[in-house]
Amino acid sequence: MKKHSFNALMFGVFLLLTLWTAGCSDDNGYADVDGQNPTVALTTEHIQSGAGRTFTIAGTATDKDGISSIKLECADLNLEKNLDLIEIYDKPLETYELSYKFSIPKDEIGDNFTVKVTVIDVGGRSVSHDLLITMDGDFENPVFTVSPSKNITVLIKSDTKFNLRFSLSDDRALDSVKVVIPGIENYNPLIMTLNGQNTFDFSEKITLPNVSQQYTATITAIDKAGNRTVLNSVISVSAMPDFEDMYLADVATAAELNSDVFGVPMRITHTGEYQYKANYYCQKAGTEIYFLPQKTDFSPICFGLDPTDSSKLTDDPETAKPIVLDQANVYYEITFNVITGVYALKTYSIAEAIDPIPHKIGTISMHQWFDANNTTDLTEFWIGYSTSGPSNVTRFVQDATNPHLFYLEDPLELEAGKSMNFIVTSYHSDGWWNYCTWRVDDSAEPEIFNYYGQFVNPAWTGPTAKDNWAKPTVTVSGSYKLSFDAHLGRAKLVPAK
Repeated sequence: MKKHSFNALMFGVFLLLTLWTAGCSDDNGYADVDGQNPTVALTTEHIQSGAGRTFTIAGTATDKDGISSIKLECADLNLEKNLDLIEIYDKPLETYELSYKFSIPKDEIGDNFTVKVTVIDVGGRSVSHDLLITMDGDFENPVFTVSPSKNITVLIKSDTKFNLRFSLSDDRALDSVKVVIPGIENYNPLIMTLNGQNTFDFSEKITLPNVSQQYTATITAIDKAGNRTVLNSVISVSAMPDFEDMYLADVATAAELNSDVFGVPMRITHTGEYQYKANYYCQKAGTEIYFLPQKTDFSPICFGLDPTDSSKLTDDPETAKPIVLDQANVYYEITFNVITGVYALKTYSIAEAIDPIPHKIGTISMHQWFDANNTTDLTEFWIGYSTSGPSNVTRFVQDATNPHLFYLEDPLELEAGKSMNFIVTSYHSDGWWNYCTWRVDDSAEPEIFNYYGQFVNPAWTGPTAKDNWAKPTVTVSGSYKLSFDAHLGRAKLVPAK
C-alpha cells in the first residue's frame, strides 16, 4: 500500500517537472513557443563608410519565444553595445527592427572592420551575423576645379570662337561627363567615359556664329558611386559690353581662381561707362595682375598689356601680357577703359591709406560700456573672426608692415558642403554689438566687406554695409588661410600652403 502511494507521489512530481520544463525557457519564467534559434536579416552585410562618417546597423530580428537582447561588437572600433529589450520595453519582443547609428572617429586609419551582430532569445539561444565595414565609401560629389563662370561673354570677332575649358576631380573615381550646348549648329552633345580616374581636364574651341546670341552650356559630371555635379553657364555672344562686374586676378592659373572659398579674383569698382578702378595692396615687387569680367577662368576675355602697344590693354587671353606692379608695400590705384584700352597706374603709401578702425589695435582704448568720450573703464581694442558675436572672437594677427592688413594665425579646417557663418568684429567680453565690425555685400558669395560699426575713424568716408553675415559654402575640404584688408574692405579665404 505504501509502495503504491510512493509511486503515485513520484509520478506526480515527475509530471509536474515535465510540465514546468516544457512550459518555461529559463529562470525568467518566459514560456517556450517553438524553442528555435532566433533569426536576423541585416539590411546589408557590407557598408562602405569612412573616417568621421556615421553608419547605421539595420535589420529585422525575429523569435517566437521572444528576443531578450541584441549585442553589437567590434573591438577595433571600440564598439560594444548591448540592447536589453526586456529592460527597454518591459518584455521580450517577437520582432525587433534594429537601427543603430555609430560614428567612426575622424582619425581612424584602418581599412576595414567586422561588426558582430548577435540576437539572443529568452531561452538563451542565439544567432550571429557579421557586418563588414570598409573605409572606401564615396560621399563627395565631383568637383569642378576649373570651370566656365555662370555668365560669360564671348566677343564677336572675325572668327568668333569660345574655348570651353574645365577640370574635374573626385575623391574616389570619376565615371563620366556630359557636355550639352543646344542651339549651336553642328555641335552635338559630348559624352565622355572617364574609367575611374580621379581627375580630368577638358579643352575644346567651339566656333560660334558672328551674331549676338545666348547659349546655355550644361556640364554634368558623375562619379562611380552615382554622385553628380551639374554646372550651367550662359554664354553671351556680343560686342564689348559695359560689364557691371570686373575682377582683378593676381594668381597665375585658372585652378587658383577656383580653389578659394571667396576673395579670388578680387572684384573692383565700375566707375562709369566701360570704365573701371582697382585699388590693390602690393606686398611683393613684380606682382603680375590681369583684369577679368568672369571669375573662374582667364578665358574667354582677359585684359592685359597689348604685346604690340604696352600703353594699352588688349582683351585677347591668347596674347595679353600681365600688368607688372614693381613696387612692394604700397597701394596701387589702376584705372582703365575696356573700349579704348587706355589705362593708368599710380601708387599711394600705407600711411596715406585710411580705414574705419576707431582705435589703434592692441591699445587700452575701447570703452567697456559703449561711451567713446569716457576715459575710465577702458579695455584693450582688437578685432578678429567671429561665428557668434563680439564675446567669441578669434583674434587677428596684424601685419608688421601694413597695419591695415590682418590674418588668422591658424588655418580654418573646413569641410566640403558646409556653409560658413561669420563676421569680422572687435572683441568685447560682454558682447557689445557693432562697436567696430564689418558685414558683406552678399552672404552666399561675399566679395566686399563694408563697415557696419557705430564707432569709426572720422577720417574715413567709405560706404557702410547691410547686416549680412558671410555664409559661403565650402567646395573642397581642407585647411584655409583667412586674410583681411581693412582699408580695401576685402577679405580672402584661400588654401593654406
